[in-house]
Amino acid sequence: PESVIIRTSWVYSIYGSNFVKTMVRLMREKPALNVVSDQWGSPTHAADLAAAILHIIENAQWTPGIYHFSNEGIINWYQFAEAIRSGIGSACTVAPIATEQYPTPAARPKYSVLSKEKIRQTYGVMLLPWQQSLDECLKKLST
Repeated sequence: PESVIIRTSWVYSIYGSNFVKTMVRLMREKPALNVVSDQWGSPTHAADLAAAILHIIENAQWTPGIYHFSNEGIINWYQFAEAIRSGIGSACTVAPIATEQYPTPAARPKYSVLSKEKIRQTYGVMLLPWQQSLDECLKKLST
């Protein structure tokens, strides 16, 4: 009952396995890729999520509850891949496909955008645009 639970989506970083790192690798290895274009959400840079968690921990006010956090903006996986391609200057062609054309063991929702209003109002957490956070991550990956 005294917990703060933070739900998030589409997490990526310079560490581990994630969509951004996979796209960067594949765009360097392949001339063309197909990426799902009918699933919508908001990417979350892990560094921004960590900063939000730290902000909540350091806040004098502790308000238990379930909160949502992701970067600001709504895109689909294809648009995210195109932004990655542009950000790394890749010549790889990215084509949009339907979810049905890319079967996976786990069912994915078509719309997984989370409302961040509660975390913004309760804790004053700042939400950066996904484009800004992606650019920052891609810069770090290139060094």
